[in-house]
Amino acid sequence: MTAERLAEIRRRIDQAAEKAARSGEEVQLVAVAKTATPETLREAWQAGQRLFGHNRVQALEEHRAVLPQAEWHLLGPLQGKKVRRGLAASNLFQALGESRTLGRMERVLDEQDAAPYPVLLQVNLHPEDGRYGSTLENLDALVDEVLASQRLHCAGLMTLALANVADSELRSIFASLHRRFQDLQSEGRLAPNALLSMGMSADFETAIEEGANLVRVGRAIFPSPTAD
Repeated sequence: MTAERLAEIRRRIDQAAEKAARSGEEVQLVAVAKTATPETLREAWQAGQRLFGHNRVQALEEHRAVLPQAEWHLLGPLQGKKVRRGLAASNLFQALGESRTLGRMERVLDEQDAAPYPVLLQVNLHPEDGRYGSTLENLDALVDEVLASQRLHCAGLMTLALANVADSELRSIFASLHRRFQDLQSEGRLAPNALLSMGMSADFETAIEEGANLVRVGRAIFPSPTAD
């Protein structure tokens, strides 16, 4: 079943990319393993999925032990006491949204004399909702901080769209960040192959149509046990 769900998600990715005159091969899929089991993780790997993600450090550590050969992304905000563990368990952090976490990460990486670790900057386009992430107004300063770091690599941008909004508003959210992403690329502050992580199970097709090249899909691949 996991293989069938993955195949369906990939079909929908290809279809959405085609609508935007793009190739589905341009869009990476992060299989979010929050509701996965060791068995379904192995099934996903056998079906060709190589990129996985978690928003909790402990669960990421447990699931990485199941698939240590996979690439793992840490998706949620990183608490200070878990920075060391989060960095050790992941290949990329998708949710750097403010300077304090940046500083904590740098201190750990300095101790390890580590190579630059890739991060995506989380942008909150509706800060009035109180969610984590940089505002568009503060994004330039955060980009510059990461670019000046010897321990972090700015690999792209990420956002979480508002839930339960009209399609027109959803498209506006994604398109707004895509424009800023393109601006940063044209300024040479993001690489041509930088990542734009937008879209989850409920809205990844719209995100792709509006420029996402990385989507995060969880329950559509790994339904909760009660849904099976």
